[in-house]
Amino acid sequence: MYVVIGGGGAMGRGVAGRLVENRHDVVIVEKDREVCELISTKLGALAIHGSATSYDTLEEAGIRKADVALAAMRVDADNLAFSLLARNFEVPRVIARTRDARYASAYEMAGVARTLNVRELFVEQMVLEIEQPALQQVASFGRGKACIVVARIPPGALVDGKTVGDVGQDKDFPEECVIAGIYRAEPEQFIFPRGRIELRAGDQVFLAANIRSVRKASEFLYRVK
Repeated sequence: MYVVIGGGGAMGRGVAGRLVENRHDVVIVEKDREVCELISTKLGALAIHGSATSYDTLEEAGIRKADVALAAMRVDADNLAFSLLARNFEVPRVIARTRDARYASAYEMAGVARTLNVRELFVEQMVLEIEQPALQQVASFGRGKACIVVARIPPGALVDGKTVGDVGQDKDFPEECVIAGIYRAEPEQFIFPRGRIELRAGDQVFLAANIRSVRKASEFLYRVK
């Protein structure tokens, strides 16, 4: 995945570091030259010195081939301008950090897929949002260290027909993750799972764990035949 991040502050660098660890291609656009040097030296990400609200600078950063653009600057007006430019370059998914809820409708009009309020924002949550946009987070605990998310089992999934017990015992399913509930549309019911309950394609599975384990568990559930 190719990710362009506007802003090399603490949050932008934190997200970039995790994405680089996960073998994604990351470019950060930052106005402070010293910060750019720090990013290149410490994170292994490409840092472009310049404004993330500059058309030419974003072209230099490779915005045209980006899969995700993340607006991570301190000022909402800058993040909004970056988001608009990213959508102009037809980036498929744009995510923005926001400090002021009054900007929410403006971000929506700009085509931003998701805004995350800075008061509720943690690096791991942002990485999860970039890597697993299909996951729906319903709760967060311990300053973002653990969460409950909902993952929908796709058609043709390898787990279709397997029991909760079988999944929990599989070596590829993280021990730290708990399947806390299953919502099934037909017949409509919410199931508090026990070992013999079978998972089915289309089930919405509630996963409770730390964010890294949630990511690994969702990848396990999404595997198809």
